[in-house]
Amino acid sequence: MTKRLTARVAIGLALAVTVLSGCSSEGASTDCGLDACTVTFDRGVEANASVLGVDAKLVGVDGDKVTVEVAGEQLTLTVGQQGTDVSGLNVTLESVNDDQVVVKIAR
Repeated sequence: MTKRLTARVAIGLALAVTVLSGCSSEGASTDCGLDACTVTFDRGVEANASVLGVDAKLVGVDGDKVTVEVAGEQLTLTVGQQGTDVSGLNVTLESVNDDQVVVKIAR
């Protein structure tokens, strides 16, 4: 391998580790890219995740309205609603069903 290619591979691996290590969850799963994470919260448990430098928690569900806490602020969201800005991030509710709540958090 050339030195230039080796450097690119090393940078790519470091970036991937940084992105992956920046997400953690309990009662939820995360799918993160560089500028956005999709968080799938399990209903019926205390579900939370840490993504993009903030904590997100499922607070409650009432019909089609979902309350989440992102970066310490509680938001009530509905599917199809325009995103809500909090701490420089945009939060949208992607879907809600009997088992899961899917929220997208983007920069």
